[in-house]
Amino acid sequence: MNAIAPMALGKLTGPDIHDDSAPSPGAGSLSRRQKAAIIVRLLSSEGLKLPLSELSEDHQTALAEQVAELRLVDRDTLVSVVEEFCDALEAVGLAFPGGLDGALSLLDGQLSPAASTRLRRLASGSSRADPWERITGLSAELLLPVLEEESTEVGAVMLSKLSVAKAAELLGKLPGDKARRVAYAVSLTGNVAPETVLRIGQALASQLDARPAKAFDTGPVERVGAILNYSASATREAVLKGLEEEDFAFAEEVKKAIFTFANIPARIDPRDIPKILRTVDQARLVVALAGAKGPLEASAEFMLTNMSQRMAQNLRDEMANLGKVKDKDAEEAMGEIVGAIREMETAGEIFLVAEDGD
Repeated sequence: MNAIAPMALGKLTGPDIHDDSAPSPGAGSLSRRQKAAIIVRLLSSEGLKLPLSELSEDHQTALAEQVAELRLVDRDTLVSVVEEFCDALEAVGLAFPGGLDGALSLLDGQLSPAASTRLRRLASGSSRADPWERITGLSAELLLPVLEEESTEVGAVMLSKLSVAKAAELLGKLPGDKARRVAYAVSLTGNVAPETVLRIGQALASQLDARPAKAFDTGPVERVGAILNYSASATREAVLKGLEEEDFAFAEEVKKAIFTFANIPARIDPRDIPKILRTVDQARLVVALAGAKGPLEASAEFMLTNMSQRMAQNLRDEMANLGKVKDKDAEEAMGEIVGAIREMETAGEIFLVAEDGD
């Protein structure tokens, strides 16, 4: 009902809410504005709040004035007004949000980043929506560059409008001196006028919309690391060697982003091993463990040590019965285990231990 009630209310009040000249049929001598006020009062008494902010400010003001002027309404008049309002509601088949802001909210996730950015730029100049509703919904990663570039006073207003958790996260990422200045400036925001806060929000929203859309969701280090995770070991080593020759610093970052079977002892919490193994086919696990030779033996032993003794012994027996495993088969099985670990990490079921940098 909330989505179409403002439209029906607008229909009831006519094209101009200030026009209270000719009374409407079926409501005696009541003007359109008076009938709108009666509907708002009735719904409020039932605990229903209409999104009147979707009306223009002039309409909201006129409606509030009429609510203040009315006193008592007899039951027959109330029934007549309600029937007319219900007829207006039933006549609405589909309600559109109105304005570019509403359209963007409706189509969120369906538009390309470039189209969305372009539309937000068009909407920012004439929008009546509160820009802070959008700003507060953005991630700390997107807000941090803006906070770093803006003045202390603007930063204080931004932090004051954000949730406590997000404001604390942003404050913790600022350099110490600026963090102290912004934190102190927050204490001085008590007398900032609402119009000023709105203008700051509009300016920040425009600044955020002006930033070019990213073509990729992740950075180059993460993308290269993810690709090499699923590459054959020979290919991975050759690419890393080439990267070291081209850009040693970048190669080092990529190495940190890579997670392979060999990284299991250093980056997996021993308590997570049983949870991981429940997602892996046991036959493939046996192949991976049996084929783990040389530097990879440490990973196989780490997994066997951190499971129940009975299961570990069963796996050792199966490994002995399996005989020699082809390197290709072993690498594919290890890749499946690594893939399962990555999926669990993405889902938040486990967390990889950060390796210490050199």
